[in-house]
Amino acid sequence: MTQEFQSAAQAGSAPQSLSYRDAGVDIDAGDELVERIKPLARKTLREGVLGGIGGFGALFEVPKRYREPVLVSGTDGVGTKLRLAFELNRHDTVGIDLVAMSVNDILVQGAEPLFFLDYFACGKLDVATAAAVVGGIARGCEDAGCALIGGETAEMPGMYPEGEYDLAGFAVGAVEKSAIITGRDIVAGDLVLGLPSSGAHSNGYSLVRKIIARSQPDLDAPFDEVDGQPRTLADAVMAPTKIYVKPLLALMAAMPVKGMAHITGGGLTENVPRVLPEAVKAVIDSSTWQRPKLFDWLQREGQVADAEMHRVFNCGIGMVVIVSPEQAAEAQAVLAAAGQPSQLIGRIEARSEGEAATIVV
Repeated sequence: MTQEFQSAAQAGSAPQSLSYRDAGVDIDAGDELVERIKPLARKTLREGVLGGIGGFGALFEVPKRYREPVLVSGTDGVGTKLRLAFELNRHDTVGIDLVAMSVNDILVQGAEPLFFLDYFACGKLDVATAAAVVGGIARGCEDAGCALIGGETAEMPGMYPEGEYDLAGFAVGAVEKSAIITGRDIVAGDLVLGLPSSGAHSNGYSLVRKIIARSQPDLDAPFDEVDGQPRTLADAVMAPTKIYVKPLLALMAAMPVKGMAHITGGGLTENVPRVLPEAVKAVIDSSTWQRPKLFDWLQREGQVADAEMHRVFNCGIGMVVIVSPEQAAEAQAVLAAAGQPSQLIGRIEARSEGEAATIVV
């Protein structure tokens, strides 16, 4: 018998009635969050959605324009970038990161993202913080053209320190079976296009945080400019992950794309090989694009070797597209028309036994 019950028994009275709120879970706060989320989710509605937020399961009908639809799914989180969000009290863009990491992954196999679900877990629910996070998720879904169709908010006292939370995201897309992009048709002579990143995206942040902790910079000091607007170092490290869905769907509708690689953890040297046949390698010329100042700062302050930079960070290239040389110029024109700049950054060459599948020079 616990001390509380022993004391109650000795006093000759029944134990005090407890509620879920007494245990640290505020149902009313959860209900308030759901009401805040509903209008955000409504803004992401698209063809195929059969039900709104609040059901036990989310209903989605694959659009009838698909003849032989293959579903492609992806899941991811934001990683330790969240720790910077806590320290900087910036919660409005990590939701964009969450969406981007999953939709960009399924996109490279040719899939159109259809819907997204999120999981938000915390020790004590702060409605304003959670609403800011979900607001970012909704903006990411709008950018990706997919519906925020459902999710889960878990308030778990004792599991997370005060003011902290964790995120997971789940995306489902569809692609015609005949249009799945596998990379199998990539041959020597094909060209590699690089699509600029918006920063470090959501990868390598354990190293980013280590460098910040060691160099102790003023995160609020002016650091660089984007589109002519001044930006602080905090702005640079928290810039949300670029979502490439709409311009790349436009490209895939216009021409055959041989291969694509989302440059996430592992950088160029470990992600590009995932789409290459064994007989070829990608030779990438790092002088063909202007590396963002953030990566120069990280390398200098952390004394990070070049090889380590290329296997940890995207170094300014967030997505790689491989096309035939005859279609490279047209591909760049289609991307530009969709508002997406690109740069010719390398070529595919024959690979000898024992050679690395991707070489950055």
